[in-house]
Amino acid sequence: MTVSTHGLRLKSRSHALRSSVELLSSMRFSIALLTVICIASVIGTVLKQHEPLGNYVNQFGPFWAQVFGAVNLYTVYSAWWFMLILAFLVISTSLCISRNTPKILADLNQVKENIREQSLKAFGQRAEAALGETPETAARRIGQTLVQGGWKVKLQQRDTPGGSGWMVAAKAGAANKLGYIAAHSAIVLVCVGGLLDGDLVVRAQMWLNNKAIYTGGGLIADVPAQHRLGEGNPTFRANLLVAEGTQSSTAILNQPGGVLLQDLPFAVELKKFIVEYYSTGMPKLFASDIVIHDKETGEKTAARVEVNHPAHYKGIEIFQSSFDDGGSSVTLKAVPIATGTQVSSKPFEIQGTIGGSSSLTNGSEKMTLEYSALRVINVENFGGAGNLDGGSGADVRKVDLRQSIDARLGAANKTKEQKELRNVGPSVTYKLRDASGQAREFHNYMLPVKMDTAEASPAVFLLGVRDTLNGAFQYLRIPADELGSMDSFLRLRQALADPVQRERAVQRYVRQAIAADRPELAQQLTASASRALALFAGPDQPAEATQPKALAGLQAISAFMEANVPEDERNRAGEVLVRILNGVLFELAQLTREQNGLKPMPLDDKTQAYMAQAVLSLSDAHHYPAPMAFELKDFTQVQASVFQVTRTPGKNIVYLGCAFLILGIFAMLYVRERRLWVWLAPADTTAAEKGPESGTGSLATMAMSSNRQTLDGGKEFEMLKTKLLQVPR
Repeated sequence: MTVSTHGLRLKSRSHALRSSVELLSSMRFSIALLTVICIASVIGTVLKQHEPLGNYVNQFGPFWAQVFGAVNLYTVYSAWWFMLILAFLVISTSLCISRNTPKILADLNQVKENIREQSLKAFGQRAEAALGETPETAARRIGQTLVQGGWKVKLQQRDTPGGSGWMVAAKAGAANKLGYIAAHSAIVLVCVGGLLDGDLVVRAQMWLNNKAIYTGGGLIADVPAQHRLGEGNPTFRANLLVAEGTQSSTAILNQPGGVLLQDLPFAVELKKFIVEYYSTGMPKLFASDIVIHDKETGEKTAARVEVNHPAHYKGIEIFQSSFDDGGSSVTLKAVPIATGTQVSSKPFEIQGTIGGSSSLTNGSEKMTLEYSALRVINVENFGGAGNLDGGSGADVRKVDLRQSIDARLGAANKTKEQKELRNVGPSVTYKLRDASGQAREFHNYMLPVKMDTAEASPAVFLLGVRDTLNGAFQYLRIPADELGSMDSFLRLRQALADPVQRERAVQRYVRQAIAADRPELAQQLTASASRALALFAGPDQPAEATQPKALAGLQAISAFMEANVPEDERNRAGEVLVRILNGVLFELAQLTREQNGLKPMPLDDKTQAYMAQAVLSLSDAHHYPAPMAFELKDFTQVQASVFQVTRTPGKNIVYLGCAFLILGIFAMLYVRERRLWVWLAPADTTAAEKGPESGTGSLATMAMSSNRQTLDGGKEFEMLKTKLLQVPR
């Protein structure tokens, strides 16, 4: 006897197919898929998407950043596995609907009138009553009453050995089962709409049309066609940057590792960008007046785009996403901060464009100045800012040494309980990059800022610096002179680096402090003043790159005191030395003013406050990590709008799915399916033997079932019992 292996293989394949369909259409498989999608959505919400790789490395470390990147956690919603899960969910839910819909539709028309009368006695909601009507009359009355109440009713006359009579079968709440179909269909529609509006179509074009992600730079017009998607692309979500007075017709789709270019059937021209601010400095209105140029017809269409009010053209929506700099031109003045031979003592001006760069030479070192950003409005919190400068406004001869050192490079914007918001004017952000590619970022305000509420305290120029993009800016505060400039401070800074100038200032200070008939005290004071000023000025020559940086400023004086003065005498000696230092620096400032043909500073509160801040700033300047700072002198702002252009054919499908989901959930939660049976038999045995039409009375047995047992169900049964069987409640 031989067995056909071909038949066995067919049976095996058929069994495997049935098992696969059974698994895909099972409830537990769909729930598992929904669970994974929910977890992925939580990850995509908590973890910022499409950030630079360096941000993730700083957050998670090199190893985990690489692991998370390998499984596409930085682009969850466009990851291949996320799309695959959505596809399987669509298939699973569709199979589930196809299997159960015929049964549900067939059940809608069934009232189950063939139920046995004996089975009614097993129902929890059951009632019996004797009626004065014949079974037929009672059945027709009960049926008519139920029809008027919205029930679907069928009457059945029975004449069987088990008993003669009439069965009234009714059903209500069939929409509950329709809710099941609507809710499951909604899942399919939402997933299909999401797949259509997601990256699936773009990925398909990359696979089928040999499109590739672009990772280079240069002009958009020079990008090859293999990195471009055509105007007929059925779905996309891209960004379009347009500067004022220009137009663009090529949008950018951000992709993992690069971009794709999306050609539009029109060009968007930005006529004017409008932005309005709250008193806190937060923007309250973005608006763009644009003109849409149709490529095919040449037609021009004016439109206004605001947040949540997009423009529509040829099935493409244009949203106001954000705004940016459109290439503003700036004029910067380089001012020397370092001393000695580190940088030329002559300031110079340089012009550039935001987003561009300029080459600089500092001696033998080559640097690149990169213009990062221009902000015309800066609203800062200055609540309780009177103590931010570590002693500004105090007597120049009563500066606390420890407090002065602790105030080094303090942040300009500190949190206080009380808030005082002020617009401090324009600012410029730039980077200085050395020959090795290392860069620091700087943020300088154009106008001096009044940070202390005291009337005599000077306004200060804020020069910010940070080593990393995630770090906070630390600010060097330079006092503004009576002309509102930092020139007086810069002259004092250069004079401090000149030993000859320092010696002249010491001699002037000694002549004013010591009487001419006490030369022995003059010699001692000269030595102390020269020592204090030399320590404060630091070394005349900059240290080599391989050598540790020498101390200067108030830190150098503090270190000198700790090394040469006993601890019990340190505070008193420190006060004396700092008092001498402040006096010599005041004479040095007066000397520089005389040399530049300016009037001497008067001995008043404003001068004392200015010199107090100048001493702190001179000490802080030794820690400034660049030989020069760039002061914003002038600018011409050019705004740019960032638009999001979208073509989303799946949007209407998603809306339809949402409507189905609302209706389906409402039907399943608030509509109860109820079934009612009333068995009407003749009231006496004699009548039953003669036939269903004989006799004048009947015995009614009523039962009701529901898919959910609720208090409303019990009340409804009692009401029906009273109405149909005429039984008082």
